[in-house]
Amino acid sequence: MPPAAASDEAFGLYVHWPFCLSKCPYCDFNSHVRERIDSDAWASALVREIDHFAALTPGRRVTSIYFGGGTPSLMDCSATATIIDRAAARWGLADAVEVTLEANPTSVEAGKMKDFSAAGINRLSLGIQSLEDESLRLLGRRHSAREARAAIALAARTFDRFSFDLIYARPGQTIAAWEAELREGIALAGEHLSVYQLTIEPGTAFHQVFGRGDLVLPPENEGAELYHLTQAVLGDAGLPAYEISNHARPGAECRHNLVYWRYQDYVGVGPGAHGRIAIDGVRHATRQEKVPETWVSRAMREGHATVESLPVGRDDAVTEALMMGLRLAEGVDGARFARQTGVALMDAIDPAAAARLVAGGFLERMPAGVRATPAGRAVLNAVIGALLD
Repeated sequence: MPPAAASDEAFGLYVHWPFCLSKCPYCDFNSHVRERIDSDAWASALVREIDHFAALTPGRRVTSIYFGGGTPSLMDCSATATIIDRAAARWGLADAVEVTLEANPTSVEAGKMKDFSAAGINRLSLGIQSLEDESLRLLGRRHSAREARAAIALAARTFDRFSFDLIYARPGQTIAAWEAELREGIALAGEHLSVYQLTIEPGTAFHQVFGRGDLVLPPENEGAELYHLTQAVLGDAGLPAYEISNHARPGAECRHNLVYWRYQDYVGVGPGAHGRIAIDGVRHATRQEKVPETWVSRAMREGHATVESLPVGRDDAVTEALMMGLRLAEGVDGARFARQTGVALMDAIDPAAAARLVAGGFLERMPAGVRATPAGRAVLNAVIGALLD
């Protein structure tokens, strides 16, 4: 069994708020539309789970909290304050704790920014997705491009740190149009920008219309060109990719997401949330009940709604640590990898495959580990498959 994480490593808390005003047609997250939500009851259930996991992880200090969803900006601001306060009381918060909340840029939600800041949120992640009204309608977004720009400006005035998302490779999108939109995004951005290539996920509304042929994405070669253009334009603007889809000025990376990609410990509370935590010296993979109503009932009745808590075996730890770490521009740190998995990095990967990938320009050996090159991150699944074959 791999060794557990050191108590002084980064330690994250993920809080899942599963409710949205409407379901976006591309979204496969655990999100739901409900007419009424009892925010106080939900806050009570979430802190019950925090109490449960805090008892399992004594001696840890939270370095980041991330409110994701769903649309957590629909929460009452007092509920976010309650959750942050409970985390502080049960674990303690690092001096420079990062507390991120995902928000949509509708006028109603944007109007709550100052209250969220007062509640303890110090980093905002805005779901902009596009700066064009026609594309926003296609993507099922409820805000306009004007509201998007206004929300970005308000976030910049309210928070020292903020980010927003854009989606590219949309139906009918040309390379020239995306470059113009991306450059406007850079002009609006502060220190961080996330850009995602549109993919068709099973179970989504887009999956159905795509299957009928009523939704057509740019061909694969254009998608690749859009990806490489995105990397080049953002890099030249001082926002290099620190992860496949995430760009930041040096030092402004999302610290919570780095917990995931560096394969460090985090607690996940809320419907469908996952976690990776050391319990009694053994790393466990946890998963919470997915259905919101069932989750809240179980959390209040039993103190948590965990449906799975399994020790992470050595082979799984090796695979997960490699899959996550190679997404990062910094790559996989050999010392951290050995500490997390109990296996030396170079013993965990196929040496012949590694040599071929290095020769082909897809992988780079470093004194302390390995990393995928930009070309390797563009075909990362193939790189990881070769290394673990």
